[in-house]
Amino acid sequence: MKKELLYEGIAMALEKQIRNEVLKPGDKLPSLRTVCSEQGVSMNTATQAYLELERKGMIESRPQSGFFVSAALKKKLSIPGMSTPSATVNFSDTEALIGKVYHSLNDPSIVRLSLGVPDEQLLPVAKLNKGFVEALRSLPGGGTGYEDIQGNLKLRRDIARWSFTWGGSLTDEEVVTTAGTMNALSYCMMATTKPGDTIAVESPVYFGILQLAKSLQLNVLELPTHPLTGVDPDALKKVLPHINVCLLISNFNNPLGSCMPEENKKAVVRMLAEKGIPLIEDDLYGEVYFGASRPKPCKAFDEAGLVLWCGSVSKTLAPGYRVGWVAPGKFKEKIIHLKMTHSISSTTITQEVVANFLEKGRYEHHLRNLRRTLHHNSLRFISAIGDHFPDTTKVSRPNGGFILWLELDRKIDTVDVYHAALKQNISIAPGRMFTLHNQFNNCMRLSYGIHWNPKTEQALKKLGRLIKNMY
Repeated sequence: MKKELLYEGIAMALEKQIRNEVLKPGDKLPSLRTVCSEQGVSMNTATQAYLELERKGMIESRPQSGFFVSAALKKKLSIPGMSTPSATVNFSDTEALIGKVYHSLNDPSIVRLSLGVPDEQLLPVAKLNKGFVEALRSLPGGGTGYEDIQGNLKLRRDIARWSFTWGGSLTDEEVVTTAGTMNALSYCMMATTKPGDTIAVESPVYFGILQLAKSLQLNVLELPTHPLTGVDPDALKKVLPHINVCLLISNFNNPLGSCMPEENKKAVVRMLAEKGIPLIEDDLYGEVYFGASRPKPCKAFDEAGLVLWCGSVSKTLAPGYRVGWVAPGKFKEKIIHLKMTHSISSTTITQEVVANFLEKGRYEHHLRNLRRTLHHNSLRFISAIGDHFPDTTKVSRPNGGFILWLELDRKIDTVDVYHAALKQNISIAPGRMFTLHNQFNNCMRLSYGIHWNPKTEQALKKLGRLIKNMY
Protein backbone atom coordinates (compact mmCIF):
# COMPACT_ATOMS: atom_id res chain seq x y z
CA MET A 1 0.00 0.00 0.00
CA LYS A 2 1.21 3.48 -0.85
CA LYS A 3 2.35 5.69 2.01
CA GLU A 4 -0.22 8.29 0.90
CA LEU A 5 -3.03 5.80 1.37
CA LEU A 6 -1.66 4.71 4.73
CA TYR A 7 -1.67 8.18 6.27
CA GLU A 8 -5.05 9.03 4.71
CA GLY A 9 -6.51 5.83 6.18
CA ILE A 10 -5.23 6.68 9.66
CA ALA A 11 -6.51 10.26 9.37
CA MET A 12 -9.90 9.04 8.17
CA ALA A 13 -10.27 6.59 11.06
CA LEU A 14 -9.46 9.29 13.63
CA GLU A 15 -11.74 11.78 11.90
CA LYS A 16 -14.60 9.28 12.09
CA GLN A 17 -14.02 8.92 15.84
CA ILE A 18 -14.07 12.71 16.22
CA ARG A 19 -17.26 13.08 14.16
CA ASN A 20 -18.95 10.30 16.14
CA GLU A 21 -17.77 12.00 19.36
CA VAL A 22 -15.79 8.98 20.50
CA LEU A 23 -13.04 11.59 20.72
CA LYS A 24 -14.50 14.85 22.01
CA PRO A 25 -13.26 18.47 21.78
CA GLY A 26 -10.28 18.85 24.12
CA ASP A 27 -9.46 15.12 24.24
CA LYS A 28 -5.82 14.21 23.77
CA LEU A 29 -4.95 12.02 20.79
CA PRO A 30 -2.53 9.08 20.97
CA SER A 31 1.10 10.17 20.66
CA LEU A 32 2.84 9.83 17.32
CA ARG A 33 4.96 7.00 18.74
CA THR A 34 1.81 5.19 19.83
CA VAL A 35 0.34 5.53 16.33
CA CYS A 36 3.57 4.16 14.85
CA SER A 37 3.52 1.19 17.21
CA GLU A 38 -0.19 0.36 16.91
CA GLN A 39 -0.49 0.90 13.16
CA GLY A 40 2.93 -0.44 12.19
CA VAL A 41 3.84 2.70 10.24
CA SER A 42 6.78 5.08 10.14
CA MET A 43 7.00 8.31 12.12
CA ASN A 44 6.70 10.22 8.83
CA THR A 45 3.40 8.49 7.99
CA ALA A 46 1.99 9.13 11.48
CA THR A 47 3.02 12.78 11.28
CA GLN A 48 1.40 13.18 7.86
CA ALA A 49 -1.86 11.76 9.23
CA TYR A 50 -1.91 14.28 12.08
CA LEU A 51 -0.96 17.14 9.78
CA GLU A 52 -3.86 16.17 7.53
CA LEU A 53 -6.28 16.37 10.47
CA GLU A 54 -4.71 19.64 11.58
CA ARG A 55 -5.20 21.16 8.11
CA LYS A 56 -8.86 20.17 8.27
CA GLY A 57 -9.25 21.96 11.60
CA MET A 58 -10.11 18.71 13.38
CA ILE A 59 -7.14 18.72 15.76
CA GLU A 60 -4.62 21.21 17.15
CA SER A 61 -1.09 20.81 18.42
CA ARG A 62 0.05 22.16 21.77
CA PRO A 63 3.78 22.69 22.38
CA GLN A 64 5.31 19.94 24.57
CA SER A 65 1.84 18.45 25.16
CA GLY A 66 0.90 16.69 21.93
CA PHE A 67 -2.22 16.75 19.73
CA PHE A 68 -5.77 17.42 20.90
CA VAL A 69 -9.22 17.42 19.31
CA SER A 70 -9.87 21.03 18.35
CA ALA A 71 -11.81 23.02 20.93
CA ALA A 72 -13.47 24.89 18.03
CA LEU A 73 -15.56 21.78 17.35
CA LYS A 74 -17.27 22.19 20.72
CA LYS A 75 -19.78 24.63 19.32
CA LYS A 76 -21.95 22.23 17.35
CA LEU A 77 -24.69 23.74 15.21
CA SER A 78 -27.85 21.76 14.51
CA ILE A 79 -28.72 20.34 11.09
CA PRO A 80 -31.80 21.70 9.26
CA GLY A 81 -34.86 19.44 9.39
CA MET A 82 -36.84 17.67 6.67
CA SER A 83 -38.52 20.06 4.24
CA THR A 84 -42.33 20.09 4.15
CA PRO A 85 -43.48 21.60 0.84
CA SER A 86 -47.21 22.19 0.41
CA ALA A 87 -49.26 20.33 -2.18
CA THR A 88 -49.84 23.33 -4.45
CA VAL A 89 -47.60 26.02 -5.92
CA ASN A 90 -48.33 29.30 -4.18
CA PHE A 91 -45.22 31.41 -4.53
CA SER A 92 -44.55 34.38 -6.77
CA ASP A 93 -41.99 34.38 -9.54
CA THR A 94 -38.33 34.58 -8.50
CA GLU A 95 -36.81 35.33 -11.91
CA ALA A 96 -35.75 38.86 -10.91
CA LEU A 97 -34.01 37.61 -7.75
CA ILE A 98 -32.18 34.88 -9.67
CA GLY A 99 -31.10 37.45 -12.24
CA LYS A 100 -29.66 39.71 -9.51
CA VAL A 101 -27.66 36.87 -7.96
CA TYR A 102 -26.33 35.77 -11.33
CA HIS A 103 -25.36 39.33 -12.22
CA SER A 104 -22.71 39.36 -9.48
CA LEU A 105 -21.10 36.05 -10.44
CA ASN A 106 -18.37 37.60 -12.59
CA ASP A 107 -17.56 40.58 -10.36
CA PRO A 108 -14.10 39.92 -8.85
CA SER A 109 -14.61 42.58 -6.17
CA ILE A 110 -17.37 40.48 -4.59
CA VAL A 111 -16.74 37.50 -2.31
CA ARG A 112 -19.03 35.15 -4.20
CA LEU A 113 -20.38 32.81 -1.52
CA SER A 114 -23.29 32.34 -3.93
CA LEU A 115 -21.00 30.91 -6.61
CA GLY A 116 -22.31 27.68 -8.11
CA VAL A 117 -19.00 26.57 -9.62
CA PRO A 118 -15.55 25.80 -8.20
CA ASP A 119 -13.11 28.69 -7.93
CA GLU A 120 -10.68 29.04 -10.82
CA GLN A 121 -7.79 28.56 -8.39
CA LEU A 122 -9.06 25.03 -7.68
CA LEU A 123 -8.91 24.02 -11.35
CA PRO A 124 -5.92 22.72 -13.39
CA VAL A 125 -6.00 25.69 -15.77
CA ALA A 126 -2.39 25.39 -17.00
CA LYS A 127 -2.79 21.68 -17.83
CA LEU A 128 -6.08 22.33 -19.60
CA ASN A 129 -4.48 25.12 -21.65
CA LYS A 130 -1.72 22.73 -22.68
CA GLY A 131 -4.33 20.14 -23.60
CA PHE A 132 -6.15 22.72 -25.68
CA VAL A 133 -3.03 23.37 -27.75
CA GLU A 134 -2.49 19.61 -28.19
CA ALA A 135 -6.09 19.20 -29.38
CA LEU A 136 -5.72 22.05 -31.87
CA ARG A 137 -2.74 20.30 -33.39
CA SER A 138 -4.18 16.78 -33.47
CA LEU A 139 -7.75 17.38 -34.62
CA PRO A 140 -8.49 17.63 -38.37
CA GLY A 141 -8.88 21.28 -39.25
CA GLY A 142 -7.85 22.26 -35.75
CA GLY A 143 -11.24 21.19 -34.42
CA THR A 144 -13.27 23.42 -36.75
CA GLY A 145 -15.40 20.58 -38.14
CA TYR A 146 -18.66 19.16 -36.82
CA GLU A 147 -18.44 16.37 -34.27
CA ASP A 148 -20.47 13.17 -34.55
CA ILE A 149 -24.08 13.84 -33.43
CA GLN A 150 -23.84 11.34 -30.56
CA GLY A 151 -20.59 12.96 -29.44
CA ASN A 152 -16.82 12.54 -29.46
CA LEU A 153 -16.16 8.78 -29.52
CA LYS A 154 -13.04 9.04 -27.38
CA LEU A 155 -14.91 11.00 -24.73
CA ARG A 156 -17.86 8.59 -24.77
CA ARG A 157 -15.46 5.67 -24.29
CA ASP A 158 -13.79 7.44 -21.37
CA ILE A 159 -17.14 8.19 -19.71
CA ALA A 160 -18.15 4.56 -20.18
CA ARG A 161 -14.85 3.36 -18.66
CA TRP A 162 -15.23 5.84 -15.81
CA SER A 163 -18.61 4.32 -14.93
CA PHE A 164 -16.64 1.41 -13.47
CA THR A 165 -15.92 3.64 -10.44
CA TRP A 166 -19.59 3.47 -9.42
CA GLY A 167 -20.30 -0.10 -10.43
CA GLY A 168 -21.59 0.73 -13.90
CA SER A 169 -20.89 -1.17 -17.09
CA LEU A 170 -21.77 1.41 -19.73
CA THR A 171 -20.53 1.23 -23.29
CA ASP A 172 -19.72 4.18 -25.54
CA GLU A 173 -22.90 3.43 -27.52
CA GLU A 174 -25.00 4.15 -24.42
CA VAL A 175 -23.61 7.68 -23.93
CA VAL A 176 -24.63 10.91 -25.67
CA THR A 177 -22.56 14.06 -25.07
CA THR A 178 -24.21 17.40 -24.32
CA ALA A 179 -23.34 21.04 -23.63
CA GLY A 180 -23.18 20.58 -19.85
CA THR A 181 -25.58 18.94 -17.44
CA MET A 182 -28.40 21.48 -17.83
CA ASN A 183 -28.43 20.74 -21.55
CA ALA A 184 -28.61 17.02 -20.75
CA LEU A 185 -31.48 17.60 -18.30
CA SER A 186 -33.28 19.68 -20.90
CA TYR A 187 -33.11 16.89 -23.49
CA CYS A 188 -34.22 14.37 -20.87
CA MET A 189 -37.26 16.41 -19.83
CA MET A 190 -38.27 16.93 -23.45
CA ALA A 191 -37.83 13.22 -24.20
CA THR A 192 -39.96 12.04 -21.28
CA THR A 193 -42.70 14.67 -20.94
CA LYS A 194 -45.21 16.84 -22.77
CA PRO A 195 -46.72 20.18 -21.65
CA GLY A 196 -49.04 19.68 -18.70
CA ASP A 197 -47.20 16.64 -17.32
CA THR A 198 -46.04 16.57 -13.70
CA ILE A 199 -42.42 16.20 -12.63
CA ALA A 200 -41.45 15.29 -9.06
CA VAL A 201 -38.31 16.92 -7.64
CA GLU A 202 -36.56 17.40 -4.31
CA SER A 203 -37.33 20.42 -2.15
CA PRO A 204 -35.33 22.61 -2.05
CA VAL A 205 -34.00 22.02 -5.56
CA TYR A 206 -31.59 23.81 -7.88
CA PHE A 207 -33.44 26.80 -9.32
CA GLY A 208 -32.26 26.04 -12.89
CA ILE A 209 -34.32 22.85 -12.80
CA LEU A 210 -37.41 24.80 -11.72
CA GLN A 211 -36.88 27.35 -14.51
CA LEU A 212 -36.42 24.59 -17.07
CA ALA A 213 -39.56 22.74 -15.96
CA LYS A 214 -41.59 25.94 -16.14
CA SER A 215 -40.27 26.75 -19.62
CA LEU A 216 -41.50 23.31 -20.78
CA GLN A 217 -44.92 23.99 -19.21
CA LEU A 218 -44.56 21.19 -16.68
CA ASN A 219 -46.24 21.03 -13.30
CA VAL A 220 -43.67 20.72 -10.50
CA LEU A 221 -44.34 18.60 -7.44
CA GLU A 222 -41.79 19.22 -4.67
CA LEU A 223 -41.07 16.31 -2.33
CA PRO A 224 -40.04 16.33 1.36
CA THR A 225 -36.24 16.10 1.47
CA HIS A 226 -33.78 15.61 4.31
CA PRO A 227 -30.39 17.43 4.39
CA LEU A 228 -28.56 14.14 5.03
CA THR A 229 -30.52 11.41 3.24
CA GLY A 230 -32.26 13.29 0.46
CA VAL A 231 -35.76 12.69 -0.86
CA ASP A 232 -38.20 10.73 1.30
CA PRO A 233 -38.99 7.46 -0.59
CA ASP A 234 -42.32 7.11 1.23
CA ALA A 235 -43.37 10.58 0.12
CA LEU A 236 -42.44 9.70 -3.47
CA LYS A 237 -44.44 6.47 -3.26
CA LYS A 238 -47.58 8.38 -2.28
CA VAL A 239 -47.48 10.63 -5.37
CA LEU A 240 -46.62 7.98 -7.99
CA PRO A 241 -50.18 8.00 -9.43
CA HIS A 242 -49.90 11.75 -10.02
CA ILE A 243 -46.48 12.11 -11.70
CA ASN A 244 -45.09 11.40 -15.17
CA VAL A 245 -41.38 11.68 -14.44
CA CYS A 246 -39.04 12.12 -11.47
CA LEU A 247 -35.82 14.17 -11.33
CA LEU A 248 -33.35 13.71 -8.49
CA ILE A 249 -29.87 14.95 -7.61
CA SER A 250 -29.10 11.74 -5.76
CA ASN A 251 -25.50 12.50 -4.71
CA PHE A 252 -24.76 15.75 -2.83
CA ASN A 253 -27.90 17.58 -3.82
CA ASN A 254 -27.73 21.26 -4.68
CA PRO A 255 -28.55 23.11 -2.42
CA LEU A 256 -28.91 20.72 0.55
CA GLY A 257 -25.77 18.63 0.02
CA SER A 258 -27.75 15.47 0.83
CA CYS A 259 -26.74 12.03 -0.41
CA MET A 260 -29.35 9.28 -0.70
CA PRO A 261 -28.41 6.03 1.06
CA GLU A 262 -27.91 3.13 -1.32
CA GLU A 263 -30.99 1.28 -0.05
CA ASN A 264 -33.13 4.38 -0.76
CA LYS A 265 -31.75 4.60 -4.30
CA LYS A 266 -32.62 0.95 -4.91
CA ALA A 267 -36.13 1.48 -3.50
CA VAL A 268 -36.74 4.58 -5.64
CA VAL A 269 -35.53 2.90 -8.84
CA ARG A 270 -37.64 -0.17 -8.10
CA MET A 271 -40.89 1.69 -7.34
CA LEU A 272 -40.54 3.95 -10.39
CA ALA A 273 -39.77 0.98 -12.66
CA GLU A 274 -42.88 -0.84 -11.44
CA LYS A 275 -44.98 2.11 -12.64
CA GLY A 276 -42.94 2.69 -15.82
CA ILE A 277 -41.98 6.20 -14.65
CA PRO A 278 -38.64 7.57 -15.95
CA LEU A 279 -36.06 8.87 -13.49
CA ILE A 280 -33.84 11.71 -14.67
CA GLU A 281 -30.75 11.60 -12.48
CA ASP A 282 -28.48 14.63 -12.13
CA ASP A 283 -25.21 13.13 -10.88
CA LEU A 284 -23.21 16.30 -11.37
CA TYR A 285 -21.55 16.15 -7.93
CA GLY A 286 -20.98 12.40 -7.60
CA GLU A 287 -17.22 12.59 -8.15
CA VAL A 288 -16.73 15.20 -5.41
CA TYR A 289 -17.06 12.88 -2.42
CA PHE A 290 -15.20 13.13 0.90
CA GLY A 291 -15.52 9.52 2.00
CA ALA A 292 -13.55 6.43 1.05
CA SER A 293 -15.42 5.73 -2.18
CA ARG A 294 -17.73 7.29 -4.72
CA PRO A 295 -21.43 6.86 -3.91
CA LYS A 296 -23.30 4.92 -6.57
CA PRO A 297 -25.89 6.75 -8.64
CA CYS A 298 -29.41 5.38 -9.11
CA LYS A 299 -28.28 4.36 -12.60
CA ALA A 300 -26.24 1.56 -11.01
CA PHE A 301 -29.52 -0.18 -10.10
CA ASP A 302 -31.35 0.46 -13.38
CA GLU A 303 -32.47 -2.75 -15.08
CA ALA A 304 -35.38 -1.37 -17.12
CA GLY A 305 -33.49 1.42 -18.93
CA LEU A 306 -35.70 4.03 -17.26
CA VAL A 307 -32.91 5.97 -15.52
CA LEU A 308 -31.47 8.79 -17.60
CA TRP A 309 -28.09 9.42 -15.93
CA CYS A 310 -26.67 12.93 -16.50
CA GLY A 311 -23.25 14.35 -15.64
CA SER A 312 -20.54 16.76 -16.71
CA VAL A 313 -17.15 18.23 -15.81
CA SER A 314 -18.70 21.64 -15.07
CA LYS A 315 -18.30 21.26 -11.29
CA THR A 316 -14.97 19.45 -11.32
CA LEU A 317 -12.80 20.54 -14.22
CA ALA A 318 -13.92 23.25 -16.64
CA PRO A 319 -17.31 24.99 -16.20
CA GLY A 320 -16.89 27.10 -19.33
CA TYR A 321 -16.11 24.16 -21.61
CA ARG A 322 -19.76 23.06 -21.41
CA VAL A 323 -18.99 19.36 -21.69
CA GLY A 324 -21.65 17.05 -20.33
CA TRP A 325 -23.33 13.75 -21.13
CA VAL A 326 -26.30 11.50 -20.59
CA ALA A 327 -26.72 7.74 -20.54
CA PRO A 328 -30.44 7.79 -21.43
CA GLY A 329 -31.27 4.08 -21.44
CA LYS A 330 -34.31 3.33 -23.59
CA PHE A 331 -34.67 7.03 -24.50
CA LYS A 332 -31.40 7.16 -26.44
CA GLU A 333 -32.89 7.61 -29.92
CA LYS A 334 -35.20 10.38 -28.69
CA ILE A 335 -32.27 12.17 -27.07
CA ILE A 336 -30.12 11.94 -30.21
CA HIS A 337 -32.99 13.29 -32.31
CA LEU A 338 -33.49 16.19 -29.90
CA LYS A 339 -29.78 16.96 -29.96
CA MET A 340 -29.73 16.93 -33.75
CA THR A 341 -32.76 19.22 -33.87
CA HIS A 342 -31.55 21.70 -31.26
CA SER A 343 -27.76 21.86 -31.71
CA ILE A 344 -26.64 19.39 -34.45
CA SER A 345 -23.53 18.46 -32.47
CA SER A 346 -21.44 19.32 -29.41
CA THR A 347 -18.36 21.55 -29.43
CA THR A 348 -15.55 19.58 -31.06
CA ILE A 349 -12.42 20.90 -29.40
CA THR A 350 -13.57 21.06 -25.77
CA GLN A 351 -14.79 17.45 -25.93
CA GLU A 352 -11.37 16.41 -27.25
CA VAL A 353 -9.56 18.29 -24.48
CA VAL A 354 -11.68 16.68 -21.77
CA ALA A 355 -11.34 13.24 -23.38
CA ASN A 356 -7.56 13.52 -23.36
CA PHE A 357 -7.59 14.73 -19.77
CA LEU A 358 -9.62 11.72 -18.67
CA GLU A 359 -7.64 9.30 -20.80
CA LYS A 360 -4.18 10.20 -19.50
CA GLY A 361 -4.97 9.83 -15.80
CA ARG A 362 -4.82 13.55 -15.08
CA TYR A 363 -8.46 13.69 -14.04
CA GLU A 364 -8.20 11.29 -11.10
CA HIS A 365 -5.10 13.09 -9.79
CA HIS A 366 -6.92 16.42 -10.05
CA LEU A 367 -10.04 15.01 -8.36
CA ARG A 368 -8.03 13.75 -5.38
CA ASN A 369 -6.63 17.23 -4.80
CA LEU A 370 -10.01 18.89 -5.39
CA ARG A 371 -11.81 16.59 -2.94
CA ARG A 372 -9.17 17.19 -0.28
CA THR A 373 -9.35 20.97 -0.69
CA LEU A 374 -13.14 21.11 -0.71
CA HIS A 375 -13.35 18.86 2.35
CA HIS A 376 -10.98 21.19 4.20
CA ASN A 377 -13.02 24.17 3.04
CA SER A 378 -16.29 22.65 4.26
CA LEU A 379 -14.87 22.16 7.75
CA ARG A 380 -13.44 25.68 7.82
CA PHE A 381 -16.76 27.18 6.69
CA ILE A 382 -18.79 25.24 9.26
CA SER A 383 -16.32 26.21 11.99
CA ALA A 384 -16.46 29.90 10.98
CA ILE A 385 -20.27 29.80 10.88
CA GLY A 386 -20.26 28.33 14.39
CA ASP A 387 -17.95 31.10 15.57
CA HIS A 388 -19.63 34.11 13.94
CA PHE A 389 -23.29 33.32 13.19
CA PRO A 390 -26.19 33.33 15.69
CA ASP A 391 -26.38 30.29 17.95
CA THR A 392 -29.75 29.32 16.47
CA THR A 393 -28.25 28.87 13.00
CA LYS A 394 -28.64 25.41 11.49
CA VAL A 395 -26.22 24.20 8.82
CA SER A 396 -26.03 21.11 6.64
CA ARG A 397 -23.17 18.58 6.88
CA PRO A 398 -22.44 17.47 3.32
CA ASN A 399 -20.05 14.60 2.67
CA GLY A 400 -19.32 15.87 -0.82
CA GLY A 401 -19.96 18.66 -3.29
CA PHE A 402 -19.29 22.28 -2.31
CA ILE A 403 -22.60 23.63 -1.06
CA LEU A 404 -23.86 24.46 2.46
CA TRP A 405 -27.53 25.04 3.31
CA LEU A 406 -28.19 27.34 6.27
CA GLU A 407 -31.43 27.80 8.17
CA LEU A 408 -31.73 31.00 10.23
CA ASP A 409 -34.33 32.22 12.72
CA ARG A 410 -37.76 32.48 11.07
CA LYS A 411 -37.88 36.25 11.51
CA ILE A 412 -34.88 36.65 9.17
CA ASP A 413 -35.61 37.10 5.46
CA THR A 414 -32.51 36.08 3.48
CA VAL A 415 -33.50 38.32 0.55
CA ASP A 416 -32.90 41.20 2.97
CA VAL A 417 -29.63 39.51 3.97
CA TYR A 418 -28.67 39.26 0.29
CA HIS A 419 -29.19 42.99 -0.35
CA ALA A 420 -27.42 44.04 2.86
CA ALA A 421 -24.48 41.68 2.23
CA LEU A 422 -24.07 42.84 -1.35
CA LYS A 423 -23.46 46.37 -0.06
CA GLN A 424 -20.43 44.87 1.72
CA ASN A 425 -19.33 43.06 -1.47
CA ILE A 426 -20.56 39.65 -0.30
CA SER A 427 -22.99 37.59 -2.37
CA ILE A 428 -25.23 34.79 -1.05
CA ALA A 429 -28.04 32.75 -2.62
CA PRO A 430 -31.37 33.31 -0.79
CA GLY A 431 -33.38 30.17 -0.04
CA ARG A 432 -36.53 31.21 -1.86
CA MET A 433 -34.66 30.78 -5.17
CA PHE A 434 -34.81 27.01 -4.69
CA THR A 435 -38.58 26.48 -4.52
CA LEU A 436 -41.90 27.40 -6.09
CA HIS A 437 -43.55 27.54 -2.67
CA ASN A 438 -43.65 30.11 0.10
CA GLN A 439 -40.87 28.44 2.07
CA PHE A 440 -37.13 28.70 2.80
CA ASN A 441 -37.43 32.48 3.25
CA ASN A 442 -35.10 32.19 6.26
CA CYS A 443 -32.61 29.90 4.48
CA MET A 444 -29.66 30.47 2.21
CA ARG A 445 -27.07 28.59 0.20
CA LEU A 446 -23.35 29.24 0.62
CA SER A 447 -20.62 27.77 -1.54
CA TYR A 448 -17.31 26.63 -0.04
CA GLY A 449 -16.01 26.06 -3.57
CA ILE A 450 -14.21 29.40 -3.44
CA HIS A 451 -10.56 29.81 -2.46
CA TRP A 452 -10.15 29.87 1.33
CA ASN A 453 -8.07 32.83 2.47
CA PRO A 454 -8.29 35.66 5.05
CA LYS A 455 -10.68 37.58 2.77
CA THR A 456 -13.08 34.61 2.69
CA GLU A 457 -12.90 34.19 6.46
CA GLN A 458 -13.48 37.91 6.99
CA ALA A 459 -16.50 37.78 4.67
CA LEU A 460 -18.09 35.03 6.76
CA LYS A 461 -17.41 37.04 9.90
CA LYS A 462 -19.06 40.12 8.36
CA LEU A 463 -22.01 38.07 7.18
CA GLY A 464 -22.52 36.59 10.64
CA ARG A 465 -22.37 40.03 12.26
CA LEU A 466 -24.83 41.41 9.71
CA ILE A 467 -27.32 38.61 10.45
CA LYS A 468 -26.96 39.07 14.22
CA ASN A 469 -27.81 42.76 13.79
CA MET A 470 -31.08 41.78 12.09
CA TYR A 471 -32.33 39.85 15.12
